[in-house]
Amino acid sequence: MIEFGRAVMVQQIITNASREGARLAVLDGSTGTAVKTAVVNYMQRASITITSDKVTVTPTEPSAAGYGEPVTVAVSIPFSQVSWLPTPWFLGGGTQLSASTVMRRETVQ
Repeated sequence: MIEFGRAVMVQQIITNASREGARLAVLDGSTGTAVKTAVVNYMQRASITITSDKVTVTPTEPSAAGYGEPVTVAVSIPFSQVSWLPTPWFLGGGTQLSASTVMRRETVQ
């Protein structure tokens, strides 16, 4: 019960982090580095430590997307890294928690 509860909690945090990253990515002047930093900071405020290599921004530089084009921010983390149990029983091994948010680019035409 503890293991699945933690997975649901972390999944929601990852979903919110990808959403916050996408909200930043669609604005004029945003960079891939700034988006990744925002996602990492969001996760750290929730007491989950990740590195920027766990965050993917597509296109790599969001400012390269034209007006109305999709920008995607994806976050992925192994459950074993966020489990409260020393060794996860059911979700251990290769279980990845991930979330992806797609938003349309907001820029002047």
